[in-house]
Parts: sequence; C-alpha cells; structure tokens
Amino acid sequence: MKKKWVAFLNLILVTMIWGLTFPIQKLILTDISPFVYNAIRFWIATFLSFFIFGKGNKMGFLLGIILGFAYATQTWGLSITTSSKSGFITAFYIVLIPIFSYLIEKEKAAKKQIIGFVLAIVGEYFLSGGINEFNFGDFLTLICAILYALHVVLVTEFSKKSDEKHLLTSQFFAVAVINSILGINSHWVININILGVASFTAIFATIYALIAQTKYQKVVGSNTAALIFVGEPIFATIFSILILFENLSKTQTFGIVLTTFALILSVINTKKSA
Repeated sequence: MKKKWVAFLNLILVTMIWGLTFPIQKLILTDISPFVYNAIRFWIATFLSFFIFGKGNKMGFLLGIILGFAYATQTWGLSITTSSKSGFITAFYIVLIPIFSYLIEKEKAAKKQIIGFVLAIVGEYFLSGGINEFNFGDFLTLICAILYALHVVLVTEFSKKSDEKHLLTSQFFAVAVINSILGINSHWVININILGVASFTAIFATIYALIAQTKYQKVVGSNTAALIFVGEPIFATIFSILILFENLSKTQTFGIVLTTFALILSVINTKKSA
C-alpha cells in the first residue's frame, strides 16, 4: 500500500509541475520560436541526464521520437491559442489512453475509471470555458494529445522491460534533435528569462517528470496514471490565474469540481488496488 501511495504522490507532483509549465512558457514564447525553446530545454536535459544516467537505449529513443513531435505540436499550438484551451485540448489524451492501453497492454479500464474519464473530459471542457473558434493552434494541440496518450502507455510498457534510467537520455536527445531540425530556420535567441524557464522545465518538468513516470506508472497502471494526470489542466488554470491574471468564470469553476471528482476516483482506485 505504501508503494502505491508513494507512486500516487509523485505522479500528482509531476502533474502540478506540468500545469505550471503552461503559463510560464506562455510568458516567453512571444520572444522565441517554440521549436528553439524546446530544443534548448531538451539539450539541457540531455546533457544533464547523460552525465547522471548514461547514454540510454533504443526504447528510450523511440519514446523520444513520439515525445519530440508531441512537444513540438503542443508548444507551437500554445503560441497560437490560449493557455487554458491548450491545457484542455492536451488533456484529451486522458480519454485516448484507455484505447492505447487496451491495444498495447491489454489493460481494460475499470467501471470507476470509465466514469472518471467521462467526468474528466466533461469537466475539462467546462474548465477551458468551451472550445470556441477552433483554430490551427488547437488542431496542433490535438495532434499532441494523440501522441502523448501513446507515449504514456509506452512508458508504462517499456519501463517493465528496461531500467528507468536507460529510457531517459536517448529520449531527451531525440526530442532535442527533432526540435532543433524544426527550428533550424528560426532566430536562435537566448536571454536570462528564456534560459531560466528552459532550465526549470528541463530539470523538473522533464528529467524528474520522466523519472517519476517510468518508475511509478507501472506501479499504478496506465489508466490510473491517466486519471491522476487530469489534474494538469486544473493546475494550469490555477497557475494561469496567479501568473497571467486570467479570470476564472463560474463555468470554469464547475469544470474544476467535475475534474476533481475524476481525480478522487483515481485515489479510490489506488486505495483499492493497494
């Protein structure tokens, strides 16, 4: 039981950190290409991870290809759409994870998890304030959601076959290379704010987050992890209010309530399976 709760708390912390990245990245994406920013972030993560964990393996590299295009489409989309809409559309991966989980891991979602998935997507729709004027940035973010759902399930699957540390460096390297190529014609500018945000996200939202994912998702399972991750847009909205001074409507408050219930279902499922 203790192992389950340690896994749960670490994944909650990862979710909180991911939520924080939405507004802080929004602050600096007006000054830098999203591809260049991602490249800087993941080159920092690659070098740090290499000196700590070594070079990684082929499974990590495959994860990196998927994650590289997921981050590229998400960050590019975030530069076009709003922080809260990006948080919601990204969260659509939650309802896609059970599909990939069944196809790859043969893991069937429990009834409580299915209810949680429905509450999560409805809650996050209200949390986003609704999707009006669906634009190209939203489309890019939807592609990210599909890729991210696949990545989450493969992290669980591959971490059962490989030591966690061997999935890191090669994964970060692939993401860095992909975004460097996509941003090759962009203006490569680095200032103290960009370097600060890139370093923070490299250490906490990348290295720590991927370590926690590879170590703890296999403990709780992909579907339970997905329900834990429904907290990401909640934290994205809260931090957007605090940092970007975005307003929270009554509809968004209702969305937070529904999404919180989905998160509670993940706690119940963790307790039951402990």
